[in-house]
Amino acid sequence: MITDWDRAYDNRGHVGNEVAEAFFASYAEKARLFRDQMAALGRARLDLAYGPAEREKLDIFLPQDAPKGLSLFIHGGFWRMFDKSSWSHLAEGALLRGWAVAMPSYTLAPEARISQITEQVAAAVGFAAMQIEGPVRIAGHSAGGHLASRMHCMDVSLSPQLAERIEHVVSISGLSDMRPLLNLSLNGTFRFDATEAVAESPALRYPRAGASVTCWVGGAELPEFIRQNDLLANIWTGLGVTADVVHAPGKTHFNVLDDLLDPQSALSGLVAP
Repeated sequence: MITDWDRAYDNRGHVGNEVAEAFFASYAEKARLFRDQMAALGRARLDLAYGPAEREKLDIFLPQDAPKGLSLFIHGGFWRMFDKSSWSHLAEGALLRGWAVAMPSYTLAPEARISQITEQVAAAVGFAAMQIEGPVRIAGHSAGGHLASRMHCMDVSLSPQLAERIEHVVSISGLSDMRPLLNLSLNGTFRFDATEAVAESPALRYPRAGASVTCWVGGAELPEFIRQNDLLANIWTGLGVTADVVHAPGKTHFNVLDDLLDPQSALSGLVAP
């Protein structure tokens, strides 16, 4: 039985604050260098506005040749931290596989409720899909995994044409049931109430017909993140979804993303086949 819910979801504490801070600093620098390189090559469309809010902007990175499709990555940070510019280099694997990559920012909590963030991400997906032809694949990490999975839910407003283009969703260390988060001290930032916690839980929503999802989590992550990961696949399989579960051996909540840099990795193959 869980008695300390804050600890159960404390990824920084799990790996150590020093390790986590080094990770964030490294990623920010790698992302900056990657973005500068892609801009110099004329293969970066930066700060495209998909809505009126200050943070409703996205970047699109282009492969060398005509894109095979669009791969969209949604960042995490418990809906309250980071933006698109911290993760740019994670586009590398998909780009080398010939796919364009879009990375949106969104308004952070507590300024926006989680339901509003979901609406913003749906708008970002729609905007990015208008820029790039072909199939669409959506991946997200942690809170971004939640947002990626929400794009497969019937209650999220996407045009029928766009919904048909979404081939696959990859939820990486994603959150699928928001109700336990009501127990966290951080809920003062999330502002979940019981109604919104249910409404924003992918595991409690009906997925679209024909949906396909991979729930990918690090094998060395906190038990709650592994449980949340597996829960979505378990429930959605019972609703007719093609759902796979992967526990990446030895990976933590943070370095689980490193495989996106390798075009030959299984994870890159899912976000950009």
